[in-house]
Amino acid sequence: MNKVILMGRLTRDPEVRYSQGENAMAIARYTLAVDRRFNRNGDENSADFIGCVAFGRAGEFAEKYFRKGTKVLITGRIQTGSYTNKDGVKVYTTDVVVEDQEFAESKNSNAGSDGGFSGGGNRSHESSGAGDGFMNIPDGIDEELPFN
Repeated sequence: MNKVILMGRLTRDPEVRYSQGENAMAIARYTLAVDRRFNRNGDENSADFIGCVAFGRAGEFAEKYFRKGTKVLITGRIQTGSYTNKDGVKVYTTDVVVEDQEFAESKNSNAGSDGGFSGGGNRSHESSGAGDGFMNIPDGIDEELPFN
């Protein structure tokens, strides 16, 4: 089985090109900085920089919405390959071919918010004492509810 799951931040805006021909397809390339869980050398900030490529609609999505610093979660597969560069040197490649991608945090999290979901709306109906984010329902309202 060849399955990869990564969560990290884009190191730069995606580079997007379109294939030639009648049915041009978007090909987006980007690099994710993925933090390491354990640091063997005692480095405080250690990360792997992993190249990703998204085709078709996934590539178009990356072009439209992904920017440098965006935290994303992707699933895909590892693909290896090789080519000979203009100097005649054989270059080996390893990329993650993106099968699914999504945002890993809210848009406002990058701007310094607490990272949680802020539902918005009118908060005047919330209980100020409970602090759990749920609205207090007064006693005796059962008769007024349209369902039971």
